[in-house]
Amino acid sequence: MIRPFKGIMPKLGSRVYVDESAQVIGDVELGDHASVWMNAVVRGDVHSIRIGPYSNIQDLCVVHVFKDQHPTVIADHVTVGHSVTLHGCRIDSYCLIGMGATILNDAHVGEECVIAAGTLIPEGMVVPPRSLVMGVPGKFRRQITEEEREGLRRYAANYYDYKETYLAEAAATKKP
Repeated sequence: MIRPFKGIMPKLGSRVYVDESAQVIGDVELGDHASVWMNAVVRGDVHSIRIGPYSNIQDLCVVHVFKDQHPTVIADHVTVGHSVTLHGCRIDSYCLIGMGATILNDAHVGEECVIAAGTLIPEGMVVPPRSLVMGVPGKFRRQITEEEREGLRRYAANYYDYKETYLAEAAATKKP
């Protein structure tokens, strides 16, 4: 469901997919080819949420903000795995946020990072570009490899393909 909050309607770029079970509310912008999957909540009610082109917010994610202080900004080609919570944080391009991870207010994840499944990135933490971070709380483990960098592009491309398939199926089943 895509709905306004206090008169502000979400803005969708071209070829965006928002599953009918997802909630996209208020001051939210989804870039071209972004996708929001089953039962995800993207709630821009007390600050803004910006999700860049080709990024995907997978099943059961919660994307929220901190009132008047911390928007959530997700750059392009970011893969946000199942059941992730992003709250008032910034994620740069080509990152993978692993399943069940939590990233809190004022945290900043640099480009081409892998945040491992189940990791907690605490408030205000800055993750340098091309880092692998894991644990509770999250700790830098090492720089990602070239193979992992390529994988980050593959993950985003896979979700682009999935999105196109879902849009085609929706168009095929639409009644005139």
